Amino acid sequence: MEMELEHADETVSARPDYASEIIGIIRSNASPKAMSEKLEDYHENDIAEILDQLTGAERKKLYRILDVEMLAEILEYAQEGEAGRYLTEMDVKKAATVVEHMESDSALATLHEIEKEKRALIIDCMDEEAKRDLVLLSSFDEDEIGSRMTTNHIVIRENLTVKQAMSELIEQAPENDNISTLFVVDEAGNYYGAVDLKELIVARQGTALSDLIMTSYPYVYGHEDIDACIEELKDYSEDLIPVLDNNNHLLGVITSQSLIQVVDDEMGEDYAKLAGLTAEEDLQEPLLESMKKRLPWLFILLGLGMLVSSVVGLFEQVVSRLTLIMAFQSLILGMAGNVGTQSLAVTIRVLTDDSVTGRQKLGLVIKEMKVGFSDGVLLGLASFVLLGLYIMAVKGRYAATAFAISGCIGISLLVAMVMSSAVGTLIPLFFKKIKVDPAVASGPLITTVNDLVAVVTYYGLSWLLLMQVMKLA
Repeated sequence: MEMELEHADETVSARPDYASEIIGIIRSNASPKAMSEKLEDYHENDIAEILDQLTGAERKKLYRILDVEMLAEILEYAQEGEAGRYLTEMDVKKAATVVEHMESDSALATLHEIEKEKRALIIDCMDEEAKRDLVLLSSFDEDEIGSRMTTNHIVIRENLTVKQAMSELIEQAPENDNISTLFVVDEAGNYYGAVDLKELIVARQGTALSDLIMTSYPYVYGHEDIDACIEELKDYSEDLIPVLDNNNHLLGVITSQSLIQVVDDEMGEDYAKLAGLTAEEDLQEPLLESMKKRLPWLFILLGLGMLVSSVVGLFEQVVSRLTLIMAFQSLILGMAGNVGTQSLAVTIRVLTDDSVTGRQKLGLVIKEMKVGFSDGVLLGLASFVLLGLYIMAVKGRYAATAFAISGCIGISLLVAMVMSSAVGTLIPLFFKKIKVDPAVASGPLITTVNDLVAVVTYYGLSWLLLMQVMKLA
């Protein structure tokens, strides 16, 4: 039985090594036709992943063997920043044809990776329709949803019969991949609704097209900010979302693949901001570029760090007379920073929903402070007992002194955690209020601000409780 299970595990874990297979085909002496037929059995993403493992000569061989449609799909799967490099290795005319077969948004992004002179040559060789699509997408800013759309879709008029609509579909399908949903416009080109392909196929000839049109199908406007409409788009499970201009004319569509990429980009940007970066970094990024992205926040944090150090200096008398409490400073600061970062993460997640009311935001602040208080009580009690015993056993202090100090630490921990929870919630709420991305309230920023809160709390309570009330020093 055990041998059967082991054999089953080996069978499940064994996966084909597509990379080696593809590279082997490209490096073989097979004829171009035979090689092309073999490569068509692999997914374009698998081929894209091995491009950087090939020599320049081998890639050029691949460009000559494969048809432009397959090359276009391969480049769409290539890593960001790499597709442009591969495109420049091709003959200019072939590169132009490949770009023409790419999704409009991917084509524009790829062209932006190429130096200006080569980009101009490629665009000059493209057909007029492809040029118009690029001009259209270029009219939108990077943070507008229209910059992520494609013009690859089926459009029919509302006054057609089912039979005529099918004829239009058959006529447009060879030039368009996105055919799962057909979009309907009126005579003036205004967006009217959408028809599901399956509904059109199964409809009887006598069925009125108007009975198939979904007039409540979701849509967005091209100049809407990505951040503003991303949540709305995520709520729908449609493969295609139409994009309109300000006159309600249909411009293009957002595909589910583009939507996933948009969400991934937004998460990447937020993650970078939470880490204290001004933008994302990658492995190939030059040293100076990485420094530019990191230094702005580091200078701000340096200033805040100096402020924290200055505040510690104000309690010099406490530190000099109660040197033992210095050993536990990092505990208070660390826990305060951790709690603040947790509250920050929860708040930023809540703020992705623009429909959150002021009352709900207030409830969030109160809830986070309650969580901070509850956690602080438990951790404060644990610190009181454990640190009291530690100070007695290791530091050789009397029980009264030991538990007085650990009690002060426990209370400081409780207060610092409550205040840090509030800070971690209020700062991103404030940034959202003044129209600044709340992710800018990065982890390092919240941690440094909470260090300041924790220092004042800890040394302030030490001075008050240990020196003024209990007269320990």
